[in-house]
Amino acid sequence: MAPFSSSSCSESQKNNSDAQMRPEYKPNHIPDPHYVRILDTTLRDGEQSPGAAMTPHQKLDIARQLAKLGVDVIEAGFPCSSNDNFTAVKMIAEEVGSKVDDDGYVPVILGVARCNEKDIEIAWEAIKGAKRPRISTFIATSEIHMKHKLKKTKEQVLQIACTMVNFARSLGCHDVQFVPEDAAR
Repeated sequence: MAPFSSSSCSESQKNNSDAQMRPEYKPNHIPDPHYVRILDTTLRDGEQSPGAAMTPHQKLDIARQLAKLGVDVIEAGFPCSSNDNFTAVKMIAEEVGSKVDDDGYVPVILGVARCNEKDIEIAWEAIKGAKRPRISTFIATSEIHMKHKLKKTKEQVLQIACTMVNFARSLGCHDVQFVPEDAAR
């Protein structure tokens, strides 16, 4: 069976093995232009609905299933938001994020952090047990949020973003994703 994240419909690719269909993982680079990398947000965003809270063990069970589906990147959660979230992300990183299958597949385990050192340090502590850890850091970038929520200029926000991405890398995380929160407003 082809991995969930395979998206090509060409006959030649349909006949390839799973290992050939999934290109080697390199942060910020997909060598095959026909490949679609899947990032699943169920464990973080899926918990945003009222009554949808999950225990760390429930999140681990879902992460196991996402890995079985072949999801490339599992957004495991927001580790600094609670002790349970930290525990869940750490469990997922250490179990799901460290099991390499026979074809070399192991999902990226992503921890979300605001653009501040404390959040990033906590996220790194939670995900560093994974073979492919990623920190996704964010800061508000819409004009209204920069002005009223952050009380910062565009230049200050840009400087914070750059500094925090570099800070995440300085901890040992070589796969850092930056998200400009509320950018499309």
